[in-house]
Amino acid sequence: MFRAALLLPSLLLLFLSWAPRSKAAPQQDEIQRLPGLAKQPSFRQYSGYLRGSGSKHLHYWFVEAQKDPKSSPVVLWLNGGPGCSSLDGFLTEHGPFLIQPDGVTLEYNPYSWNLIANMLYLESPAGVGFSYSDDKYYVTNDTEVAQSNYEALKDFFCLFPEYKDSELFLTGESYAGVYIPTLAMLVMQDPSMNLQGLAVGNGLSSYEQNDNSLVYFAYYHGLLGNRLWTSIQTHCCSQNKCNFYDNKDPECVTQLNEVSHIVAQSGLNIYNLYPCAGGVPGHVRYEKNTMVVQDLGNIFTRLPLKRMWHQALLRSGDKVRLDPPCTNTTALSTYLNNPYVREALHIPEQLPHWDVCNFLVNLQYRRIYQTMNPQYLKLLSSQKYRILIYNGDVDMACNFMGDEWFVDSLNQKMEVQRRPWLVGYGESGEQIAGFVKEFSHIAFLTVKGAGHMVPTDKPQAAFTMFSRFLNKKPY
Repeated sequence: MFRAALLLPSLLLLFLSWAPRSKAAPQQDEIQRLPGLAKQPSFRQYSGYLRGSGSKHLHYWFVEAQKDPKSSPVVLWLNGGPGCSSLDGFLTEHGPFLIQPDGVTLEYNPYSWNLIANMLYLESPAGVGFSYSDDKYYVTNDTEVAQSNYEALKDFFCLFPEYKDSELFLTGESYAGVYIPTLAMLVMQDPSMNLQGLAVGNGLSSYEQNDNSLVYFAYYHGLLGNRLWTSIQTHCCSQNKCNFYDNKDPECVTQLNEVSHIVAQSGLNIYNLYPCAGGVPGHVRYEKNTMVVQDLGNIFTRLPLKRMWHQALLRSGDKVRLDPPCTNTTALSTYLNNPYVREALHIPEQLPHWDVCNFLVNLQYRRIYQTMNPQYLKLLSSQKYRILIYNGDVDMACNFMGDEWFVDSLNQKMEVQRRPWLVGYGESGEQIAGFVKEFSHIAFLTVKGAGHMVPTDKPQAAFTMFSRFLNKKPY
């Protein structure tokens, strides 16, 4: 009898650890008071963990729509890298609060995407930001990340069953050009989720088209001189077709290494060719004994120069982190590592320092897919989903030309020829915000003067685009 009494609490603990998720929004995850705000928001917000694959715990920050959340869609947002945090998107792009340069203060964002949608920001994969795995093993790949994100999304709807019938949109930026369509392939097979569409900003859709287009982009933006351009055409092109992607000609490789140096290592900002918030950091600098590296993005991944450079950094004894430009990463890091902020977000005390990007996750990440063509064709063949591919037109990491070529290569039926799209700017009237062309179930859109982080550079245009996308309105 005594042994049975001892056994009962153990069984109870075991049962509780395997108990199903709650039947309503989790009270333990609700953010009661967020430091840095002069006034707390009227909408509800939550921060906690979703179950990924295996022993992975993916940190989420969920903000309900500011008006009528029950009838508003649920929108997942993922930043890229691979290895960069979606809290960058939350606090510097389109979240309800924008971090200020002091690293302490938050200001309300008049163009927040949660004005019209319930926004779910997920730090993925495990090892990024506040996300972690019990086994501390952070080597992963495209397929594993898609599965883990899918598991986390299922867990979200268990935690928030009131949203299980809501329209669902999958959105993201940069390497989310891979994350989003691979995740969509799993979600589209799950009838419990009401998937309606996906939107990808400055996404990596095809390595080949990204590399090939970048050389043209660089030349026509005045970065490559006539000597180099002539030499490139001589050694990398034949019969009016150029191969800047996997060309084996030694002279061509030499010329492309020079292009790579100009684009990514000469002090230019690969994420925004023109000046942007945060300035242009040096290629590598030291900050408090930490080597800070401007990410090379996903360009020219096959060049020997880049592979050797990455391997040398991996072997180095320095503490290394990525530092994407166009974001005030110091303010972001200062805020999210404030112990009062971490407590408000329900972050376990034992977790390490938050960084915007995890360098080791990035370097050890295995890229499986070279193109997203099969995934998009599968999604389009269902004729159920609306898809938006959009690009800031002065980004070099994932340039607009490569993504436009990619959308064209899907060979969908053209419905609206390429034309300007407009945004109203108060008394100054409507202005051209970029260009758009629409096919059956997919559109390609540019945002004029924006870099890699479109909502940071052009917040009103980005919000207008997002609103029209969600509401099936003409761009």
